[in-house]
Amino acid sequence: MPASPRKEDAMLQQLNEKTARPSPDSVRPHRRVTRDRASAVFLSVVLVTFLAASSAPTPLYHDYQTHWHLTSGAITLVYGVYCLSVLVSLLTVGALSDHVGRRPVIWGALALEVLSMLVFLRAGGMPSLVLARTLQGLATGAATSSLGAALLDVTKRGGALFVSVAPLVGMASGTLGASLLLVLFPDRSHSVYAVLLVTMTVQVIGLLFVPEPGFRRPGALRSLRPRVRAPHSSRRALLLTAPVFVAVWALGGFYLSLGPDLIQRVTGSPVSNGLIVSLLTACAVPAVLLTRRLAAERTSLGGSLLLASGVAVTLAAVHVDSGAVLYVGTAIAGLGFGPAFQGGVRLVTATARPAERAGLMAAVYTITYLAMCVPVLGAGVLVGHYGLVRSAQLFGLLVIVLSLVPLAGLGKSGHPRKPSTE
Repeated sequence: MPASPRKEDAMLQQLNEKTARPSPDSVRPHRRVTRDRASAVFLSVVLVTFLAASSAPTPLYHDYQTHWHLTSGAITLVYGVYCLSVLVSLLTVGALSDHVGRRPVIWGALALEVLSMLVFLRAGGMPSLVLARTLQGLATGAATSSLGAALLDVTKRGGALFVSVAPLVGMASGTLGASLLLVLFPDRSHSVYAVLLVTMTVQVIGLLFVPEPGFRRPGALRSLRPRVRAPHSSRRALLLTAPVFVAVWALGGFYLSLGPDLIQRVTGSPVSNGLIVSLLTACAVPAVLLTRRLAAERTSLGGSLLLASGVAVTLAAVHVDSGAVLYVGTAIAGLGFGPAFQGGVRLVTATARPAERAGLMAAVYTITYLAMCVPVLGAGVLVGHYGLVRSAQLFGLLVIVLSLVPLAGLGKSGHPRKPSTE
């Protein structure tokens, strides 16, 4: 009889260990711990950089619309192209690092991202903007799955936390950084891309000093077949938390695409475009840190309730045309945004084996990027028929419903977990 998947993974891991060179870390465990912590910090910074680059164009959309005479529908198309490119990457190379190692895939993603920054710097219209976003999407899809798996490899305790926090920090730093540079250097609005280009070039070199965290296994070519890979042990948790992932990232996608138009309509300030996206994610980060020791189910449920409440307040702000209430609603939504996603990630990854992590993270990110793409494209179509405000109200109601759908399933999971630091 063929060996079971668990025995096969154990045999492969033993083979990798036997063929590897003896390492002083096997004699000095404290040095291995220090090395793994340093690797986790570096890999988190790289992941943050990728996600900062993905949100950096948001504050510039208004300038693109003004200079290139683009409509709101064109902006949602550009954003949709980016999300679809991410999905193509996740569905094809999402699990590749489980077979060829983490570092080669991360290097390839960095190379593509650098190329996209160069296209952004020379962009002169809609076609070049679409090309830059396409390259960026392909790079981001490969990077998020491989970096997420690498973080889970080097730190079981903090991997899920890093994976949850990095997108939030990335979105905040990208939009806030681009907004500040736009204010300080209005004639050099593309300077954010130059900063990111230099940062990623340094990271290409820095990756040389990070040990390969994963181990290789056969089947690299087979892994390129487009499919969503979720191990059997994680599927129930993934089904329960999928609506939460959709609600969280559909809201994030709205803020990153149509958000600037809506926010400027309410506040009258173009600077608010980046600040309010940063507020959403900046509130999410401390909320994630404060709830990391709570049971995953409780974290996800509480985050979902706060997310729904924040969106309801935001819709009220749009109705009464109040910038102050808009900021309050965004802050409340942010407090739920982080824990809802973090709790879901912890539930989904709790039982995954090392050789399943990249494929599982690709499945999680496939759901999140579909959520960031499809509802936003639908909202872009609705804008042409019902106007921006009515479309935003319909979109907000969808997010609220999706936030509340999993409450019954998670509440009846029947196995409340003890508070954990995992």
